[in-house]
Amino acid sequence: MDKAPKRILIVDDDNEIRELLEFDIAQSGYHVDTAKDGLEGLNKVLNNSYDLVLLDVMMPKMNGFDVCKNIRQAKLAIPILMLTAKGTINDKTDGFECGADDYLVKPFDIQEVLLRIRVLLRRNQIEDNSSLTNEILHVGDIEIFPESLECVVINKKIKLTPTEFEILYCLMQHFNNAVTLATLLDEVWGYDGNEDVRMLRVHVGGLRNKIEPDGKNPKYLHTVTNVGYKLTPFTEG
Repeated sequence: MDKAPKRILIVDDDNEIRELLEFDIAQSGYHVDTAKDGLEGLNKVLNNSYDLVLLDVMMPKMNGFDVCKNIRQAKLAIPILMLTAKGTINDKTDGFECGADDYLVKPFDIQEVLLRIRVLLRRNQIEDNSSLTNEILHVGDIEIFPESLECVVINKKIKLTPTEFEILYCLMQHFNNAVTLATLLDEVWGYDGNEDVRMLRVHVGGLRNKIEPDGKNPKYLHTVTNVGYKLTPFTEG
């Protein structure tokens, strides 16, 4: 039996862009729903089941940053790809701090949008749990649960965004060893780029704040200067 197509919500107040995205994404085999402003988009996310949201920033009634915040506050781990004309690194950082998983600046190439969609959907779905039998899901104080995008740190259950989960998963596969920034960008996003290093650091900061008893004095997720990051999942003592 064929699997049902993935459901994608496009939230954008620009009719031309929204209709273009709707047509091309539907042609690629996805089920597409749309919203014309931020408030309508948020209501649809909260009352329906989607596999991914494409979210504009500058919209009437509610901007994309606030929509993203509200989705995360509702404990929804749905991947969010922000599409916006606001392209400075500070704007990108604002988006990631709100809980977005990836970011594309207008004007964009539709093939790049489709590539990012595939990466985010692949990341957010574990199609066959048996494929993880040889992967590290529990080590030291940390256990991760791919089905629910959660981790447990010393009996404390923590909900992660898809990106935070992927970063933690990658680091757990190499625990006690430094993982380079390039490796993390490639394994989590599927591509490398100097500009995206700051994006990675924002997500690591969010993950650190969730899993560490004291985010300013980490005991698990350590920065390795001029290299990347290292996970040491064992409590000292």
